[in-house]
Amino acid sequence: MATKEEIKARETDIGPPHYEKFLPPIIKENYGKWKYHEILKPGVMVHVSEDGANLYTVRAASPRLISTEFIRKICELADKHCDGYLRFTSRNNIEFLLKDEGNIDPLIADLKAAGTLVGGMGKSISNIVHTQGWVHCHSSATDASGLVKVVMDDLVEHFTEMDMPHKLRIAVACCLNMCGAVHCSDIALLGVHRTPPKILDHERLRNICEIPSTVASCPNAAIRPTFIDGKKTVEIDEDRCMYCGNCYTVCPVIPIADPLNDGISIWVGGKVSNARSEPKFTKLAIPYLPNNPPRWPEVTEAVKNIVDVYVKHAKRYERMGEWIERIGWPRFFDLTGIEFTKYHIDDFRHAGTTYRRTTQMRGIK
Repeated sequence: MATKEEIKARETDIGPPHYEKFLPPIIKENYGKWKYHEILKPGVMVHVSEDGANLYTVRAASPRLISTEFIRKICELADKHCDGYLRFTSRNNIEFLLKDEGNIDPLIADLKAAGTLVGGMGKSISNIVHTQGWVHCHSSATDASGLVKVVMDDLVEHFTEMDMPHKLRIAVACCLNMCGAVHCSDIALLGVHRTPPKILDHERLRNICEIPSTVASCPNAAIRPTFIDGKKTVEIDEDRCMYCGNCYTVCPVIPIADPLNDGISIWVGGKVSNARSEPKFTKLAIPYLPNNPPRWPEVTEAVKNIVDVYVKHAKRYERMGEWIERIGWPRFFDLTGIEFTKYHIDDFRHAGTTYRRTTQMRGIK
């Protein structure tokens, strides 16, 4: 294995440059020596090294899909206040890395003048991580970018202020293939298809799609070869279909999008952190809400309701899933007013081993 020095010295145009090339000098000088960090105010953090060096971070909001004009603007601010050093987090936040504490307030003022919010640290809601949505994905059931915009419009005060019991992470995935982090976020919005794909034209299918590849694309064996009018084509077993959209990936004659029936489900209680309790997967809260762009009022109202109830009833430093486990799922449904339905009951093959089957499971009306 090549040493770090050999990697840095190697000149190549294959693959990305070594990350050390882009580290601020203060990080290089104190690499592995950081002693602690603390949040000074909403959106502002300091890391202190063993040698007493301070690195200040200012976190600003950013949409996932941004224009070149926006990129130029934030680069200008980075050049002006922090020697050009910034980074993007995995949730699309912009973090400006400063060594001079005196530049923090001027940077925040310039960000505010540019219409960019500062926050998302500590006991707050960070930027929403999301998938492609209608802007790019061929199998999406909803528009991720649009949902993120309207949800954060309603929750923006929880981004700019640290007024939550603990941090709260929201994710959006536009279909159940889940390119986003909806399986392990405190609140997750998941686009759902409710009707199987339809074959629009068997003649076009034969001309455009390879029959073996189309059959092989289905992980549930719901697509089978058949003959219609003596010509080979495929048929769909709707009872076996799980609405993944893989068939449309290899055969564009089998679309899965359905504007009248596609919608959004809401899931809660997931996290990656293992502090205080083990990581958790999300669980279903609302099985279906309609797609009503451009503002999705049913979805925004439901998310805000869940957040408001969590803020009111959770203890300090309790994540969403930890709060729900403490009060119990029946109490969660009572407090939020969410209807408990048959769709909340797991029906996969081995679910019986995880059912709560004791008399202590009360409270669901």
